Amino acid sequence: MNSELHVGFGYDIHRLIKGKSIYLGGIRIPFSKKFLAHSDGDVLLHAVCDSLLGAATLKDIGHYFPNTEKKYKNISSVILLKETCGLLKKAGYKIINIDTMLVIKQPRISPYTAKMKKLMSKIAGTKHISIKATTNEGVGEIGKGKAICAYSVCLIEKC
Repeated sequence: MNSELHVGFGYDIHRLIKGKSIYLGGIRIPFSKKFLAHSDGDVLLHAVCDSLLGAATLKDIGHYFPNTEKKYKNISSVILLKETCGLLKKAGYKIINIDTMLVIKQPRISPYTAKMKKLMSKIAGTKHISIKATTNEGVGEIGKGKAICAYSVCLIEKC
C-alpha cells in the first residue's frame, strides 16, 4: 500500500471583550464575553482550517478568507471549515483525523464537545476528531480570561 500521508499544524488566538456568547467548534456557547474578531472568531475552527491547509501545502486561512474583505465580516467559521474541506477535496486529499486543544479559562466546554465533534465530523468526513481543553494556570492573557487560543494537528491522505 503506497499511502501518501501529510501532517498539518494550526493555531489561533483571539481576545475576549464584553458580549453575550462565543462560538467554539461551530457551536454557540452562552458567555459574558465575545471574541474580538472580524469573523465569529471561532479559534477552534480557525486552528483546524490552518492545520488542514498546511497539511495540503496550501496557503493559510488569511489568504483564503482575508479579514480585509467585507464578505467575511461576522461570517460563521463553519462556512470557512466547509470551504477549507472543499479546497482539500479539490486538491485530492481526504481527512484522516483532527486533534485539537483549547487553552481556555472560561467557559467550561465539556457540555458542548459532543456537539462540536458531531458538527466537525460531518463537515470533515471523519469520526476521528478530538477536542480537549486546558487552562493556562493563571498565566498570561489566557490564564487571566482575557483571551482564548486553540491548537490543531491533523492527518490527511492523498487520494
